Amino acid sequence: MFVASAALLLPLVSAGPSATAERPGPGSLQREFAAASARYGVPQSVLLGVSYLQSRWDTHDGAPSVTGGYGPMHLTDAEAALARAAGPEQHHSDGSEDARGDSSRPAVRPVPGAAGSARPPENSEPPARLRTLHRAAALTGLAPEELRRSPGANVRGGAALLAAAQRELGKPLSADPADWYGAVALFSGAGDPSAGSGYANEVYEVIRAGERRTTDSGQRVVLRAVPGLPRTDRTVRPGARAAGTECPATVSCQWAPAAYERFGEGDYGNHDLADRPRSQSVDYIVIHDVEGYWDGALSLIKDPEYVSWHYTLRSSDGQIAQHVRTKDVAWHAGNWYINSTSVGLEHEGFLAAPDAWYTEAMYRASARLVVYLAEKYGVPLDRQHILGHDTVPGTTTATVPGMHTDPGPYWDWAHYFELLGRPFTPDAGADARVVTIRPDYASNQPVYTGCGTTGQLCAAHGSGAVRLHTAPDANAPLVKDIGLRPGGDESTTGVNDLGARATTGQRYAVAGREGDWTALWYLGQKAWFHNPAARPTAVGTRAAVLTPRAGLTEIPVYGRAYPEAAAYPAGVPVQTVSALPYKVLAGQRYTVGRQVPGEYFYAPTFETSGHRMVRGTEAYYEIQYGHRIAFVKASDAEVRPAD
Repeated sequence: MFVASAALLLPLVSAGPSATAERPGPGSLQREFAAASARYGVPQSVLLGVSYLQSRWDTHDGAPSVTGGYGPMHLTDAEAALARAAGPEQHHSDGSEDARGDSSRPAVRPVPGAAGSARPPENSEPPARLRTLHRAAALTGLAPEELRRSPGANVRGGAALLAAAQRELGKPLSADPADWYGAVALFSGAGDPSAGSGYANEVYEVIRAGERRTTDSGQRVVLRAVPGLPRTDRTVRPGARAAGTECPATVSCQWAPAAYERFGEGDYGNHDLADRPRSQSVDYIVIHDVEGYWDGALSLIKDPEYVSWHYTLRSSDGQIAQHVRTKDVAWHAGNWYINSTSVGLEHEGFLAAPDAWYTEAMYRASARLVVYLAEKYGVPLDRQHILGHDTVPGTTTATVPGMHTDPGPYWDWAHYFELLGRPFTPDAGADARVVTIRPDYASNQPVYTGCGTTGQLCAAHGSGAVRLHTAPDANAPLVKDIGLRPGGDESTTGVNDLGARATTGQRYAVAGREGDWTALWYLGQKAWFHNPAARPTAVGTRAAVLTPRAGLTEIPVYGRAYPEAAAYPAGVPVQTVSALPYKVLAGQRYTVGRQVPGEYFYAPTFETSGHRMVRGTEAYYEIQYGHRIAFVKASDAEVRPAD
């Protein structure tokens, strides 16, 4: 196993063995946990552990999560929250991107709405896991609005639900946290024992390790470690994987197969059978958000005329569903080269709904799955290999504007990589020639527009992205992206506009420094971002950089690493090595991810007998070119080691 698997637990062991939290200050959230614990007979460690797994003790200013959960205890009220959640229809069905991304067969562009929706059906009754707030109101006598708005009331509601679950199991309100495994599993509202067990096991990992942090409302909350707790009990299984699923033993994972069917004049869907890694290596893991809900996503994956991905993750409790074997190729990223070398993970949620926050349960389950997949396939745990869908390049000039932008600026990459055990820390000085973008997520709140209607201001919210200007001045125009806007228009503050955005974990070569500003080489130009020494938004990094080979004034940039024409055998159509509308100019430098061979997986038919893997002698380098990665031919470039 990677060292990351241990770091995933983020242990913070205190000096003493007590399960109680540090003495709280008057009126603090810590005191609310203590009071709720005493009132309802729930051990503080259990109450704090459950709350941490839901919200990391944050209040989110009373805004609901992706699945309609409110406050530190994530009390759910679907009727109040989900109906008003932002976001369009499921993002693969918006018609702008061919999710398969291969010209060897007709483009797969589902008609918007034709395949159904990732939203719950009209007038459907939400499952119990999405209706816990009103039950908490009945148990406590508190008004639903108070449970949504007041953190203290919300904690009391969560404690009342845990106590009720303990009684439902016929168990006493014990002071021993080890006696509460079953109640915690029941509290999750998961609906099946396997999902409940996975949730409870994760809560108890938090309790064993301990946690402490300052919340989004400025409250310091501490859970002292309880290292002596047993790993499980009779009611909670140590692992909850359905037979045949490819998931770590520490998560709950079900099998919900994607459709693989032939239909209509030789056409088929919704993925391709392969034999990875024997046929081709798996080099990337792509992070998506569903732009919808769990139930809808699991319905859509069954449609053979729709697209596909390997896994979906549920926000409320971190439940995982696998749909496509990882040896096979799913149609998810809009770029066939990336699809054929990647595994795709969809997360329940909305890009353009900053207040529809993701739970810690989903972040942690996702991180455990990524660590497992990275170990299985030898994928490095860095932003050059753990991609957002928003960093996947277009395949040709024509496809660049339609490429997708999820999971967007509100996905917390810094926290995610802490859970992966690979935090973004400096390994070079402040004057390094390469930097990794790393703003403080909570306090970094750039203005975004378009979360509702076009031009409408998005709610202020933490973000892992920084904005890029043409000069070291906040009033200077944003840099341009000629691929997104061939007419030369400036980039905008739109939440889906990636033309002038660098995101946490991405590495760039430094093009200059002036006062509190740093310039990057970005899309063939200097791009400036605010990076004051007192509150830096990037850290120094050691990384190899690429520049045009001596004698070349510019070199082309590609969205896929396809082999040269001579490499294709008879019967396999030659794929055009089509350059994007970008250049790397002499004197510019871009960070290098890896060197790759030119490859093309030919798989245009339902029957696999005609599938071919084409490999050439032409090699490519992956680079961080703009917000998205790109490829350049190794024969065009020279690579210089880290400074």
